[in-house]
Amino acid sequence: MSNYSKQTNWGQFIPLVTVFFFWGFIAASNDILIPVFQKAFDLSQTESMLVQICFYVAYTVGSLIYMAISKGIKQDLVNKIGYKNGLIAGLLISAAGTLLFYPAANMASFPLMISGLFIVGLGFSLQQIVANPLAIEIGPSETGSQRLTLAGGINNLGTTIGPLIVSFAIFGSAAVANDDVSIESVKVPYLILGVAFVLVAIMLKFSSLPAITPTVLEDTEDIIPGEHRKSAFQYPQLVLGMIAIFVYVGVEVSTASNLPAYMEKSLGFSTKDVAPYISLYWASLMIGRWTGAVEAFDVSAGFKKILRFLAPYLAFGVFLLVNAIAKHDLSHFYVYGLIIIAMIICDIMSKGNPARMLLIFSVAGIAALLIGMATEGMVSVYAFTSVGLFCSTLWPCIFALAINGLGKHTNQGSGYLIMMIMGGGIVSFIQGYVADLTNIHFSYIVGVICFAYLAFYAIRVSGILKSQGIDLDKITKGSGH
Repeated sequence: MSNYSKQTNWGQFIPLVTVFFFWGFIAASNDILIPVFQKAFDLSQTESMLVQICFYVAYTVGSLIYMAISKGIKQDLVNKIGYKNGLIAGLLISAAGTLLFYPAANMASFPLMISGLFIVGLGFSLQQIVANPLAIEIGPSETGSQRLTLAGGINNLGTTIGPLIVSFAIFGSAAVANDDVSIESVKVPYLILGVAFVLVAIMLKFSSLPAITPTVLEDTEDIIPGEHRKSAFQYPQLVLGMIAIFVYVGVEVSTASNLPAYMEKSLGFSTKDVAPYISLYWASLMIGRWTGAVEAFDVSAGFKKILRFLAPYLAFGVFLLVNAIAKHDLSHFYVYGLIIIAMIICDIMSKGNPARMLLIFSVAGIAALLIGMATEGMVSVYAFTSVGLFCSTLWPCIFALAINGLGKHTNQGSGYLIMMIMGGGIVSFIQGYVADLTNIHFSYIVGVICFAYLAFYAIRVSGILKSQGIDLDKITKGSGH
């Protein structure tokens, strides 16, 4: 499949990854809102997970609306309006959602608050449908999945900074922060985000991003295995991949969503002191994704080996820097540098093969959760936060494997995968329910089950793709288109 250029178009890539940053910023900031809402509205752990339910189910609703419109106009919506307009529309929808935080805060209305998050998520769903394949398209196919990993690393820069900024906006600086906050303090950071969404939409309007979607996907049916298939649902790698995305986003989000309650109830932390650890969890995804993105750069093989060790610690340095600026005590976090070595070893063992990487990182994720469940104190906290390291590269792995060989059904398949992001809310809700029935420490068994399915998918999809004549080693360097 041809691409826009033989080299990555960084002039297009840089404005594109701005939206990836926003996705991470909002998603991680929700973890700060959960304990705030829980206290302000006297919610149970299960009820507090409605924050994640509304935000992540919005992705599913948005994808369904997208597919309904496409069916109604008898043409793929993105193909009709183009990549650029799709991103702009998504940003404006999200901006509209942030406006609800103003009346919601003034009225102290929890339903209105989560309605605002729902609308923000609707906009994100359209952005995701457009931006993921676009990140692959704006450069050579050989580095498509690595570009998506790099975009994910920018996403996690947002997840690292988001909790700290929102926590500062709500609680104040670490030196003077207290747990007694008004729900009205939530509205300011989200109104500012709304303005930022609009400004980025304007920037994209005048950027060099392609205004139209390439039609090459429509012309590849005769060279794709299973060319007679009339629906993306007829590809087992996609159907099983949809479940994989569901449980992957589920374990990624639920691990962080329930961490504040675990630290408060089991370890005696105050709400205001949890933010650095939420930031560490999401920074862990950034650490892993910066490592996985090394292949996207056109440098010598020897320098790439150096970057494979340098990139994760550079990302860790970013985490330490933003927390130092926020005046948090860093002495608790230096030991985490040793845990990063485990992720680097897993990355080397995977040899860039997405199926092998998915299997190895899923097994490592299971080990991290079991260690967290079997220990107490800060050892358990670091074990749970290290789950972020092992979730870090799973999105591009699953995405590349699931849409491989879909040909003209690739956009449709991408929409189905985005729909399954709802797992972030549903799995979080399930873990919250298990926590209410037992305790939060034990509730992480839900994440173990999620990783177990991902390990199964890694093994099963390898057989499926091989049976279709697809070389798994070539997927390591491409998007799977």
